[in-house]
Amino acid sequence: MIEDERKLASAISEGLCQGGYRVTVAFTGEGALKVLSEKHVDVVLLDVMLPKMSGLETLREMRKRGFKMPVLMLTSKGLVDDRVRGLDAGADDYLVKPFAFPELLARIRALHRRVIPSAPTRISLDDLSVDLSGRMVERGGRILELTEREFDLLEYLMLNKGTVVSREMVARDVWKSEVRYTSLDNVFDVHIARIRRKLDDSFERKLLHTVRGVGFVMRSGEE
Repeated sequence: MIEDERKLASAISEGLCQGGYRVTVAFTGEGALKVLSEKHVDVVLLDVMLPKMSGLETLREMRKRGFKMPVLMLTSKGLVDDRVRGLDAGADDYLVKPFAFPELLARIRALHRRVIPSAPTRISLDDLSVDLSGRMVERGGRILELTEREFDLLEYLMLNKGTVVSREMVARDVWKSEVRYTSLDNVFDVHIARIRRKLDDSFERKLLHTVRGVGFVMRSGEE
């Protein structure tokens, strides 16, 4: 949740925690971008009126950096033009203050349902194909030999293709570690380098990219 009114942020956060959610609060847009680069977030609650970097500017920067989680804008502005600007900037829903807390919960549940995918058996990106059930990787008609851990990491990146995956996400979801230790970063870098060598070195179009200070992303369209 990105909300600069601390009392309101505390009240909403407490209510969400009672509803079974884990909440991280940022009070500025700059702080929110740092949190998003370090934590996996399912849904963002974003206030429009923020100091320095506004909510709309924060949202545009989120989308620019590749963060695709749904965003619910919270604002005291209820004019149609304001809602249109928010939606055009990349928001998924809009809730005008003051709002009923049950409605906030309902909207969060609706947004969360949108991003729960059915489990695919094969994922493709350009000429790369990953067979999840057979644990086989093929690019350009060539079978790529990956270790078990390399496949797990590539599978995770492909399931989140187009979205920047932070190191904390990798630590939690691939290495199953609750805390990201500095020593893990070296392990990540080694595995990323090995995957990149097998995946991209023999091909002109690169698919695995490092977003400096943020994490990693699988995407096409860059050489």
